[in-house]
Amino acid sequence: MTETSRKTEDRPTLPAVWKGWRRRCPNCGSGPLLRGYLKVRDTCPVCREELYHHRADDGPAYLTILLVGHLMAPLLHLVFVTWRPEPLILFTIFAVGCIGLSLYLLPRLKGVIVAIQWSRYMHGFSRPA
Repeated sequence: MTETSRKTEDRPTLPAVWKGWRRRCPNCGSGPLLRGYLKVRDTCPVCREELYHHRADDGPAYLTILLVGHLMAPLLHLVFVTWRPEPLILFTIFAVGCIGLSLYLLPRLKGVIVAIQWSRYMHGFSRPA
């Protein structure tokens, strides 16, 4: 395989990741990637790209926990040290914040992981013949 033919077959990762973050098909960018909250469609309804090959598994959940923890823990410390709110108020605000941020990030990170797998030809996303 020559270098020029390899470049024509490469799928750029960054645009695919952006499309995945928007929960769109990593190939065309206009078809919805997810059916429901977290279920990935078998094929894109617009471009007919097969998407059932993905193996996102627990990756989005781990990334969500990592991001929410690293964002909310320092913020919790800062709020507690600065204003010393009542424990029940502090817990309520941060519990709602953690749940809301987790629910926002989880489908987007799933889209990102599926898009990375698509762009790198992983797990059955095969190169064009």
